[in-house]
Amino acid sequence: MNDINVDVLIIGAGPSGCVAAAYLNNNGISCKVVEKNIFPRFVIGESLLPRCMDHFEETGLLDCLMAQGFEIKSGARFLKDNIVCNFDFSKKHTPGWDYTWQVPRADFDNTLAKEIVNKGVDVSFGHEVVDVKFNTNDEDINLTQGVGSSTTTVKDKNGTQYKIKAKFIIDSSGYGRVLPRLLGLDKPSSLDANSAIFTHVKENKRPEGVEGTIITFDVVRDNVWLWVIPFSNGVTSIGFVGPTSFIESYKGTNSEKMKEMLKISDYYYDRLKDEEFLFEPYTIKNYSKAVKQLYGKGYALTGNSAEFLDPVFSSGVTFATESGLKSAKLITKELKGEQVDWETEYTGYIMRGVDVFRTYVKEWYTGNLQKIFFHRPENPVIKEQICAVLAGYVWDETNPFVKNHNRLVKTVAKVIDMENERLSE
Repeated sequence: MNDINVDVLIIGAGPSGCVAAAYLNNNGISCKVVEKNIFPRFVIGESLLPRCMDHFEETGLLDCLMAQGFEIKSGARFLKDNIVCNFDFSKKHTPGWDYTWQVPRADFDNTLAKEIVNKGVDVSFGHEVVDVKFNTNDEDINLTQGVGSSTTTVKDKNGTQYKIKAKFIIDSSGYGRVLPRLLGLDKPSSLDANSAIFTHVKENKRPEGVEGTIITFDVVRDNVWLWVIPFSNGVTSIGFVGPTSFIESYKGTNSEKMKEMLKISDYYYDRLKDEEFLFEPYTIKNYSKAVKQLYGKGYALTGNSAEFLDPVFSSGVTFATESGLKSAKLITKELKGEQVDWETEYTGYIMRGVDVFRTYVKEWYTGNLQKIFFHRPENPVIKEQICAVLAGYVWDETNPFVKNHNRLVKTVAKVIDMENERLSE
């Protein structure tokens, strides 16, 4: 295969890569997408947030997704100790989309990838990036910013290697984390070491009506929860998340572990106990990831290639599309000769949202956020403000639970504790 020259190389054809490619293509920027896997392929991250609908709409990818008939996600339900906390995305502080979808990612990602191909984007499936060289005189490319020049070595499915020369690389490789590995950008996450075990079932006992469609987070222990995500095709995704030590305390095969874990869900055990797993459950250990930086001279990291927090609030795909779109916009500006401050406009912007969700994840596992969710009676104003966060609108600083996220969750939880103490006297 002959060497290729493009403005932008995108590594990965998931939601982040497709949104970035669609935006670049719409704005006349030449790009090439290299994807290691053959689509459709299984991947986790099946619950979206309303915020990402903005990204699909802006890049012209919404109609192809609408046509698939994915299960509507109009909110989320949290269960604990017979208390139900329902969030309705139509009742949130921040204006925006009132729904999104619950999706089998194999079908969802394949729909996006086929659409960008239809739009004229060059996508190569089964091609793997094996090396990247940045052509720069700078002593440390990781400390500079802006358009650069790179040569990427790619291996196709037959083992033949070729090179792609690009002015910019967007790493949307997700858990592949291509540039973090090649450039030594990984760093330990500040979150606790949690793991997940999950599979799919074809439900024979799915209830009729809303109960059979609603996404639910069943809190079976203070720091352990079960997700139940029904899809429109009759399949349901189920998975347990908790401390790695908890997941590893169950012995046997992954199927045997999942069967035993289901027994601790009072709400879902009868519904799921007799269902056959469609595949041997997967495990992801210590899934939280972080990096030293989100960009460098000639590259940007997006989605899970940069930061992955926790699945509890389904933020993964939304951060992927937010960062994919933002990086594509900034690259387009630079290629058109405009000045871009990557530290402020990219890292600063993305990390503001990441930091909000990181607070919510941390306070979920400390128990403070759970106190707010399950306290009765509910405060409708606080609930609307938190609902906007759970919908992905984590850049809206008119929302006190965004602007003051570092202290407000703790403060409200402390007030609840004081109230409970007063009532118990």
